[in-house]
Amino acid sequence: MERQLISRIAHSAHPVAAPLSDETVRRLIDRAVGAGTGRVLDLGCGEAPWLLRALAAHPQLRAVGVDDDAEALGLAQHGAESLGVSRRLGLHHQDAREFSLPEPFDVVLCVGATHAFGGLLPTLAAIRRHLAPGGVAVVGDGFWERQPSLEALAGLGGAAAGEFTDLASTVQRAVVNGWTPVHGHVSSLSEWDDYEWSWTGSLAEWALDNPAHPDSAEAATIAAEHRAGWLGGYRGTLGFVTLLLRRAA
Repeated sequence: MERQLISRIAHSAHPVAAPLSDETVRRLIDRAVGAGTGRVLDLGCGEAPWLLRALAAHPQLRAVGVDDDAEALGLAQHGAESLGVSRRLGLHHQDAREFSLPEPFDVVLCVGATHAFGGLLPTLAAIRRHLAPGGVAVVGDGFWERQPSLEALAGLGGAAAGEFTDLASTVQRAVVNGWTPVHGHVSSLSEWDDYEWSWTGSLAEWALDNPAHPDSAEAATIAAEHRAGWLGGYRGTLGFVTLLLRRAA
């Protein structure tokens, strides 16, 4: 089953592809965009839930989203048209690692998509190329709430313990690389649970509602395995932090 299709179905009821509540997303956007008169870039935007929320709340804001999933971008365009913000949104179908525009952005986001760049530090390096002086980076990535057990690593598909570090070390890695945290949010267990129940439930429901689809059985299996890996493995072990960062002088 195509990875992008799995993601679209799994996130259909939770379009923000990260363990963050709608209220948390709103607060982070408002904090990042400030007066709301600048330009925002989302690297790995998917269906662009962050950008659509930002544009709807800030009528003078302009935004650009980049993703390699053409169908997700089509849904983003439809959402923008429904909200009446499509004239202020540009969407680019390409690998976010290869995206380039001459004019920098006041805010650059990459939340829940750092894997596309190979982790936190490569993501921050990519953001730096697009960020205007004095701009704000919004980056969301995982960290270990506690030392991962073998069950937790297995539940994450065979992840390595060195894939993440603890929260303090995660923040320090950004600081050492020349970034200053100006705000942040650590996802609560409730936010994680809502996200995971939505992810597994949406995929399971799709399988139940589409029994004749050739991907139905696989979707049901993926949902069940993901749920077991979460509940019996990494629940309470894998954390998620969203940082607002500025470049140090």
